[in-house]
Amino acid sequence: MKVNGCDCSIVIKTSHRELDVPYSEETIRETVSILQEEAAIEGDGVCKGIRKTVGVTGCVVTPLTIGTVPLLMYLAMGAVGLPVFVSETRNLFRYFLSLLPLEDSERFDLIQDRGGERKLYEGCGVSGFELRILRGEAVKLKLDICGECAPRVYPHSDSFEKAQGERFNGDFTRFWINGKEYKNIYGVTILCKKEGGTKTEIWIKRVLENDNEIPSDIEDLTIIAQLLKNKYENRYYGSFRITLKRLVLVSDETDINSTDAVIAPLRYYVSGNVTTEVFASGEGI
Repeated sequence: MKVNGCDCSIVIKTSHRELDVPYSEETIRETVSILQEEAAIEGDGVCKGIRKTVGVTGCVVTPLTIGTVPLLMYLAMGAVGLPVFVSETRNLFRYFLSLLPLEDSERFDLIQDRGGERKLYEGCGVSGFELRILRGEAVKLKLDICGECAPRVYPHSDSFEKAQGERFNGDFTRFWINGKEYKNIYGVTILCKKEGGTKTEIWIKRVLENDNEIPSDIEDLTIIAQLLKNKYENRYYGSFRITLKRLVLVSDETDINSTDAVIAPLRYYVSGNVTTEVFASGEGI
């Protein structure tokens, strides 16, 4: 990617792999605090300031692809269980990811390569995320990054593996509520804050249909994103699944002022567990 004519990239590095992640926006930067010393009251003096770097902050917005979804969803959720081999495949494993607060989540390193200067941010975590799925658009994930270590700048000549592959799209996503598929859902946005515990809410945008109205209390919501090309083994590799338990309606933002089809949002609070199921080739996300 190029910004203002400069080559830019964001690399995420875990204990198992490192990957150059495609992104549409990134604001990774140092967190800086200023210690100020005021002049003495008795007479003339000079105000002094000490600049202190205290970590990293910012976000990365990235489209989910077949190659990046296991790693990025793992970082968003915070923990991964043991891989389970998928029978009748050559080298395909299923991973179950659990949502954990920031304090219990796995840490990772982030490398920012911008205009020939490479910065290494160590011990980063995800303090929150936003997942947006909308018909006609690529599925996008926003990761809020935080960390306590100051970045290190170093020269480099190496390159990283570029993330490639088909992108997930909202047109090929299915929604199941309490065991029933709802085809009038236009899209969803999942927002999660992970500092000091997890707080998750979801906005469901649906086309109003009297015979297919979404209930106010949802025991189980399952979102299945699928890539439909036949080259993926048994259609497992090109998919991921998110399950949210015990949703309580907070507000109905429906505003009907048109005779055409109305797309109306519902806001729910997630009072139960949030889990994700992803597939990856080989043992190690």
